Amino acid sequence: MTQVIVLNGGSSSGKSGLARCLQAVLPEPWLAFGVDTLIQAMPASMRASEAGIEFAPDGEVVVGAAFRALEEAWIEGITAMARAGARVVVDEVFLGGAASQQRWQKALGGLQVLWVGVRCESAVAAGCEVARGDRLTGMAEAQAELVHQGVSYDLEVDTTHTEALECARIIAAQVH
Repeated sequence: MTQVIVLNGGSSSGKSGLARCLQAVLPEPWLAFGVDTLIQAMPASMRASEAGIEFAPDGEVVVGAAFRALEEAWIEGITAMARAGARVVVDEVFLGGAASQQRWQKALGGLQVLWVGVRCESAVAAGCEVARGDRLTGMAEAQAELVHQGVSYDLEVDTTHTEALECARIIAAQVH
């Protein structure tokens, strides 16, 4: 039985909307957590600090040791919820590609996980980024391919021309 669905994709690729659609189409209740929630939960001082998370003008994101420590606790917390019986959808951005996935794999060891790559052409994601108005210009383009480097998936969906609800149905069909 699938306990965790990890959605990995670049900024503005549609992961958050996809997570909400999964909650709507899956028969059991699923909790959804996104890396944006982790960042918003951090003190503002960490969002512009070398130890925390920095957003460069060109869209590059750099994370420091204090961010990694809090991220590790967050991953362990989500894993604990899944081990306690909650089904969880994780909306992630693997800035470190394979190394990011490995941190999750280590924590989620022994759980049934569906790894989903969420792809979106960089030009389309960039348009979504502008439309949202709450993203640093350039993040979507910078992350579109970077987050998938070296990452292994059970399934990939492409939100470039496929609506979130249809992608959610494709993913839901793989959940056992």
